[in-house]
Amino acid sequence: MVLAAPTGRSSLKNIVPDLSSLQEKIGCVFQNPDLLLQALTHKSYSNENSSAASGNNERLEFLGDIVLSLIISQTLFLRNPELSEGDLSKMRAHVVNGTVLAEISRTLGIGSFLLLGAGEEKSMGREKPSLLADALEALIAAIYLDKGLHAAEQFVLMAYDDLLNPLSFEKLSDYKTQLQEFCQERGLSLPMYYLVAASGLDHQKQYEIDVKIQDVSYGVGIGKSKKEAERQSAKTALERLRQV
Repeated sequence: MVLAAPTGRSSLKNIVPDLSSLQEKIGCVFQNPDLLLQALTHKSYSNENSSAASGNNERLEFLGDIVLSLIISQTLFLRNPELSEGDLSKMRAHVVNGTVLAEISRTLGIGSFLLLGAGEEKSMGREKPSLLADALEALIAAIYLDKGLHAAEQFVLMAYDDLLNPLSFEKLSDYKTQLQEFCQERGLSLPMYYLVAASGLDHQKQYEIDVKIQDVSYGVGIGKSKKEAERQSAKTALERLRQV
């Protein structure tokens, strides 16, 4: 059964004129557009705007985390009958972590649609990995509530594309995964990756990525792609942390 969410917020058209382009990109036109708007509303915005009747995306984020975990777990289980429980757990941890969520959110351009308070707007909130990851989870929940589990599954599989392929997992599961596991084992916050600079012509781009753990910079990496730069920054961070 598909649950209904409360309405009572202003029309989407009065707040985010171009939200239809996001719905087109994610392949989902909402029956209850207020759900989509809520998924894109950060608490900083609802705190500053009493008219935000539907509230912020924190509750949706909670539900989206569960829905995402279910979809990913089921997909990995069905696609990889030869893998052990331990391998399946590692794959799931790899694809549902905040870094991957934020990267998918960036690819979908979710940041440009977020409703943020003045403070978050000034502090580059649209680029913050944590906000982007939370918004993606909230979006998954909104799709689930609006159209059901099948629609949410279609969106997740589209968004993750080939990240659920074991070969892709092995290719990407290098320094970034090691750094994540290192932090988890020691009770540290998960590493977050920030774009410092992008230079060069379109066909010769060079990216510089800084990785931070608990708001402390641990390594800067440079590469021809963001993923390569992230891996290099993770390698530097690991080397530094293991010397402590």
